[in-house]
Amino acid sequence: MTDKFVKLTMLSAGILLGAATMVKAQGAQNCAPRDMVISRLADKYGETRQSMGLGSNNNMMEVFASLETGSWTITVTTAQGVTCLVASGQAFEELAEVLPPKGDDA
Repeated sequence: MTDKFVKLTMLSAGILLGAATMVKAQGAQNCAPRDMVISRLADKYGETRQSMGLGSNNNMMEVFASLETGSWTITVTTAQGVTCLVASGQAFEELAEVLPPKGDDA
């Protein structure tokens, strides 16, 4: 079960980074300086950063969400400080799942 979870997580990360590349190819309409993007997410949607991770080419992936409204946004920021919107949606939930003990097949 743990191997499946790790593979699913890696696949999801790869899809997000691939989507970030597609967003970059779409042009500047989905990208702006990081400060502007974060201000807009906070002011318009009430979203704050919930998690982050470092991807390929030193791109930083971040998840912003509002715990009040459930809206969420995934962004990727380049080393040059340009932030691109990758995905957004509704029904965000905070999770803190624990891995099962080693040797447990469930």
